[in-house]
Amino acid sequence: MVPKRTAVSLLVVLVVLSAACTTRVSKQTGSQVAYTKNFSAIQKDPGGHVGSVVMLGGKVLETKASPTVSEIALLQLPLDTNDRPQDGNRSEGRFLLRSAQFLDPAIYRKGILLTVVGKISGSEVRPVGGSDYTYPVVEFIDIKFWPESSPGGPRLNLGVGVDSDGRGGSGIDSGARGGSGGHGGAGIRIGF
Repeated sequence: MVPKRTAVSLLVVLVVLSAACTTRVSKQTGSQVAYTKNFSAIQKDPGGHVGSVVMLGGKVLETKASPTVSEIALLQLPLDTNDRPQDGNRSEGRFLLRSAQFLDPAIYRKGILLTVVGKISGSEVRPVGGSDYTYPVVEFIDIKFWPESSPGGPRLNLGVGVDSDGRGGSGIDSGARGGSGGHGGAGIRIGF
């Protein structure tokens, strides 16, 4: 049996760690979103959606930063029920995210998944694969960065056991990979 003090300590750590793992954009930001239809409509007519606040998911293709503006080119991806982009082969196009804030290219590097809330401000034509491509431009309001070790939001694994000597143990493994902490004891594993 796990001592009461250990169980309480594990519970406190679990609450603190899970509070640090928000799985969606904030409710305040989400409440600003006015356009919830598909991205292809924005792609076909960005000018008809100027001023609309949207929530879009995407994979970073390229990030450029200057002293006055940061820009991220994203491949649009559909969002799951936690507002996380579904990394697969389904995309309805590309879009540009612009921000007056510095968005570090080392952090927002190629392949990172983002959920973006922003206001459609127009479009810009750029070459892609030898053809002209019209990018809808989204002005930054909020961004949710999805760490690479977070394939579907926070994970919680709880295991309780007794080793061959009849002793229990406890431990916490907060790494992205690994098993429950302790040898045969109670453990909590949380991945972000």
